[in-house]
Parts: sequence; structure tokens; C-alpha cells
Amino acid sequence: MAVRDSSLFVVLFPAENMAWKMESVDNFLNVASSFVGSPAVLSVFAVVLLTMVASFVMRKFFVRLEVKVEKTPNYWDDALLKSVRKPAVYLIRVVGICWAAEIILSESDSLILAAIDPARYVAVIVLLGIFINRLILESEKNYIRNAIVDETTATAISKLLRISVLITIGLMILQTLGVSISGILAFGGIGGIVVGFAAKDLLANLFGGLMLYLDRPFVVGEWIRSPDKEIEGTVESIGWRLTKIRTFDQRPLYVPNSTFTSISVENPDRQHNRRIRETIGIRSQDAAKMDQIVIDVKDMLINDPDIESERRILMVNFNSFAPSSLDFFIYTFTKTTDWAEYHAVKHRVLLEMLNITEGHGAEIAFPTSTIQFESSEQDSGQSSRLSNEIDANIEQN
Repeated sequence: MAVRDSSLFVVLFPAENMAWKMESVDNFLNVASSFVGSPAVLSVFAVVLLTMVASFVMRKFFVRLEVKVEKTPNYWDDALLKSVRKPAVYLIRVVGICWAAEIILSESDSLILAAIDPARYVAVIVLLGIFINRLILESEKNYIRNAIVDETTATAISKLLRISVLITIGLMILQTLGVSISGILAFGGIGGIVVGFAAKDLLANLFGGLMLYLDRPFVVGEWIRSPDKEIEGTVESIGWRLTKIRTFDQRPLYVPNSTFTSISVENPDRQHNRRIRETIGIRSQDAAKMDQIVIDVKDMLINDPDIESERRILMVNFNSFAPSSLDFFIYTFTKTTDWAEYHAVKHRVLLEMLNITEGHGAEIAFPTSTIQFESSEQDSGQSSRLSNEIDANIEQN
């Protein structure tokens, strides 16, 4: 049985094949042992392990720090922590990867080794830009949340700062890569003229948006309207090119910013008071009661807590002889500027005025006409005979 097994082994694995396979295994083991025993490999392994540990520790550190920061009443430490958290972790990874790449490429004297330093600098600059950009965004949210400034101003300043950071980071990256910035700036001056002619409408909208941010005729959330164009609604957002307005029937209206440089804009939300201006007519036969009605209506308005009678003009006077009424007018202002509250106050004032008028026995006049016919003696005789005939017929029946 042993003889058969040995012969079978010889048939399956000939001596020449066994020698070649054993030699291959010995070569693989020698290469592996030399590779593992290489100081560069051990250094790379140590750097990767150190990077992973440092990244893990940094993430845990920020998690615990976030718990403590949330308990403080200060919002700025929250903004700083949220801004620096991810860039700091990625910075550790970038430094570790570049360090490991330097160790590996230093053994081979590859030309790629010269690109590691610029790549590391570019990565650090990009992470710095991400940190500053996130810090600006978080600061904008804090300013709006705490009502330090209005949303429009905070958004405008945030956009300008982020654009400045983006341009600065771009120029720093180009300088790191060896690109001449002076040449780019010179080309930008010539190219700016060409772009200006090609995109004058776009630039007009950009400058229009800048004027809206600087002059601030309206801000987000205010109700505006224009007597020059069919523009009326609540401002939802002010962009660099378009302003989004929500009309009262809930349709979105997108207006190019350059439009606001050539039209007049009303901002009802910035008025101090709302005006009540009404004309009321009573019957001609109630003329003797006009004076007392006017006095009582004026006293009612002066004593109304929702009417601004001290700082604004208040007038109630007999105004005119209308064709079918004697008119007096009410001219006053409400303290509220809210549209719904204003109409509620006006509703109550008109009802009280009506009660005062009726309390004096007068009535509100409505358009009426009186027609007077002139007749001759013959016509009157015929009319009387016709009347007598009608009466006789009625008695017979």
C-alpha cells in the first residue's frame, strides 16, 4: 500500500516540477522577509498606524468637547467647533498620507517625490479655506438667530467674505504650484473688459444686487410694491442676480436686480402708521344734527386706544354738499401697521361712527332723485275725471 502511494505521488508531482515549485516558494519567502524587514516598510506602517490613532483620538476629542460646549450660553464656541471639526481630522490624514508617501518614494528616488510638498501645501490651503468658509457660514447663522443684524445684511456680508476667501485661496494655490500671479492679474484686466461687454446684463444685475445690499430699500420678509411695474409681494430672498418675491396669491416672482435701479419702490412695512380716510353722507333733512355728530365722532376717535391722535393729525369735519347728501369726512391714523389689525380697527371705527349717527336720529344718505311734474288746467281736469271714473267702477264692483 505504501509502495502504491509513493508511486502515485511521483506520478502526480514529478521531480522537476517539485524542484521548480520549491524554488519559487523559497524566493517568495526571501522577498517577503526582506520586505518585512525593510526599515521603510516599518516606518510606513508606523506612520499609518499613528495617523489612524491620531484621527480617532481627534474625533473622540471633538465629540466630548461638543457636549461641553453645548452647555455654554455662548454661541461662538459652537460655531468655532463646528467649523474646525472636520478640517482638523482631514488635516491629520493628509499629513499622515504625505509623510508615508515620502518614506516610500524616498527608497525609489522617483520624480513623484518632488510633487509631495506642493500637494501637501495645496491640501493644507484647501482645508484652511474650508475652515474659514464654514466659520463664516456659522457666524452668519448666529447673527441671524440672535437678531444682531437683519438677514439681508448678514447674508450680503457672508457672501462677500466667502467670495474673498475663495479668490484668496485660489491665488495661494496657484502661487504654490508656481504659476505667475502677476500674469494672471494682467490677463484679468484685459479679459475683464471683454467679459464686461459680453455680459453687461449680468454685471448690471450684480451691481444692482450690490446697491440693494448697500442702500437697503427693503430686506427679506418685507412687503414691497412698485407703482411703475406690476410688482407686489413679500421679499423671500435677495441674490446677486435675482430677487425672489412671493405675491399675495402665493406665486413666486423673480425680478432681476437691475430692474430696481430704474423703478420706484414702495415699502409699506416701514410706514409708521396706517391711514383711515373715509367720507360719510347723511340726509339733507338731518342738517341740524351734523354739528353734534361731528363732535361725537371726533371725541370717539380721540379716546380710542388704537388711534394715534397725539403724533398724527386727526380731522373730522363737515366737508361738502353732495347731490343727495351732506358729507363729513374722517381723516386719522391707526397705531398698528399690521394689515389685518388695521382692518379690524377700521371695521370697529366705522361701526361706532354709524351708531353715533343713528343715536342722533340721523340716517346715512343713499343716492336719491326727486322728479316733479308740471301740468295744465286741462290736464288736471282730465286727471280728475279719470280718477272719478276709476272710483265709480270700484264702487260698482
